[in-house]
Amino acid sequence: MESDRQYSNRKYVLGAVAVVIVIVYLIRLFTLQLMSDDFKRNADSNAFLKRIQYPARGAMRDRTGKLLVYNQPAYDIMVVMSEAADVDTLDLCESLGIDRGWFDRRMVEIKDRNRNPGYSSYTQQLFMSQLSAEEFSSFQEKLFRFPGFYIQKRNIRQYAYDNAAHILGDVGEVGPSDIEADDYYQSGDYIGKLGVERSYERQLRGEKGVEILLRDARGRIKGSYQEGKFDRAPVPGKNLTLSIDLELQQLGERLMKGKLGSIVAIEPKTGEVLCMVSSPTYDPRIMVGRQRGKNNQILSADPMKPLLNRAIMGQYPPGSTFKTSQALTFLEEGIITPQTAYSCSHGFHFGRLTVGCHGHPSPLPLVPAIGTSCNGYFCWGLYYMFNNRKKYASVQEAMTTWKDYMVSMGFGYQLGIDLPGEKRGMIPNAQYYDKYLRSWNALTVISISIGQGEVNLTPLQIANLGATIANRGYYITPHVVKEVQGEPLDTLYTRKHYTRVSKPNYETVVEGMRRAVTGGTCSSANNPWYEVCGKTGTAQNRGHDHSVFMGFAPKDDPQIAVAVYVENGGWGATYGVPIGALIMEKFINGHLSPESEAKAESFENRTIFYGGTER
Repeated sequence: MESDRQYSNRKYVLGAVAVVIVIVYLIRLFTLQLMSDDFKRNADSNAFLKRIQYPARGAMRDRTGKLLVYNQPAYDIMVVMSEAADVDTLDLCESLGIDRGWFDRRMVEIKDRNRNPGYSSYTQQLFMSQLSAEEFSSFQEKLFRFPGFYIQKRNIRQYAYDNAAHILGDVGEVGPSDIEADDYYQSGDYIGKLGVERSYERQLRGEKGVEILLRDARGRIKGSYQEGKFDRAPVPGKNLTLSIDLELQQLGERLMKGKLGSIVAIEPKTGEVLCMVSSPTYDPRIMVGRQRGKNNQILSADPMKPLLNRAIMGQYPPGSTFKTSQALTFLEEGIITPQTAYSCSHGFHFGRLTVGCHGHPSPLPLVPAIGTSCNGYFCWGLYYMFNNRKKYASVQEAMTTWKDYMVSMGFGYQLGIDLPGEKRGMIPNAQYYDKYLRSWNALTVISISIGQGEVNLTPLQIANLGATIANRGYYITPHVVKEVQGEPLDTLYTRKHYTRVSKPNYETVVEGMRRAVTGGTCSSANNPWYEVCGKTGTAQNRGHDHSVFMGFAPKDDPQIAVAVYVENGGWGATYGVPIGALIMEKFINGHLSPESEAKAESFENRTIFYGGTER
């Protein structure tokens, strides 16, 4: 009896196991055939060839309508591994001008699922990219001799000018991370790598189409499946209008030739970037075709870092351009009035501490202090703010208030420009000093009042400061794309960001910046056509000082705000002011006067070697 029961129990156990196995197989078959397209794709591939139809990538124009980026046809060689087993390798290599070693390496790379996620021997894989029309014509005549190899028409980018490389960016082949992040891509596809090509990739790339071809038992193509009933046409990418003025960009690149640094110009009312120069730069046309990888390596190895977009990635001490933000803060907090005068005996002196300054009348109130770029005035302003115990309970509280004003003006964080790689700069706070200094007070950090010490800004942030002052208290997030075909701009690029400072206090600072042009440190920017407001900066550096300028024009109807940063350029008036003045003149008047053109040529021919030596 006992053995019969054991036999009966064993029978049920075995039966249950068999049922579970059957259920598992049924689930797997259901998944393969209905839930997953892998099985269907591999089965269909024997009868069909699904040829991807790539869309034309969107074009780019400047704000005046000049075509900057467009497409031209190119051809990729694709391979279906399951069909290419018997190909004459030596004949193929000779026809394509490659050696057998390259062929073998490429075939291994295609089969490597780490490098090529989603690999299938039944689907087309990229073998060689971007053949020219001449190479295509030559190879097409021999294509019938190489079973499993096909030609896929593509579009590759063409850049009409040798300017604006850091803005436009470039396009390159996708990597494994791109494929994993977005199932739109497969091996051999192209994606924006830098600049607008990267940040507006989804709008520019369009939507792929597909053409389904019928094959016979030997894999030969017999024609369209059901006369193209299931084909899908590609949808072209959207065209972009950039805010850049090409002629202004070209002038900026001329002026910065042979120098390290940046120029950023913004239309204050809209936040549109009119030009963005990073020097040294490079020709975007060398980042096209099969030589892209080689040229990218050469640029990456260059010690002058031409791939670095200094306009948004360079983080520098703003120098005296930062004094305008201090004046606004002190006015709004009631630390000073426009009539408040401080003495400056060749600098700020407190005990053993001295912050030097150039000679000028003393004491003086705020407007002439801005005009003459007095260091002493702004050091005293910060000193009295941070030691005001009637208003702030501690130096930490005063510091936090100061930091909040700076953040409201667009410092310390990314502004959010529509380009990849923007840096945030550095605005210290109380916690920073509490961490790195055992004890501190206003005198310990006095250098931040004149844009030195721990303060760092990007040239974009300095230009945005100019735009904010021009607007008397608000800015619109800077952006380089003016219009996307058929789409509204992101609200980030249309919304006004107001600072913590009231409009009347901005008017006072505007008067100070105007004084700097009519009789102060920016006098070379003065002209008979419109009123310029400006502020110089001479940013201290371990080597030769940096030359900085920030300004806008016209005073009462601002059309352009500009920042110029020339590394190792010395006084702000040496390079920053005249370069900024030329940029404003070109944009406002539409041309340079003969005298200004001669000045532009002189700057184009002046080179500053790394470290500050001028030639």
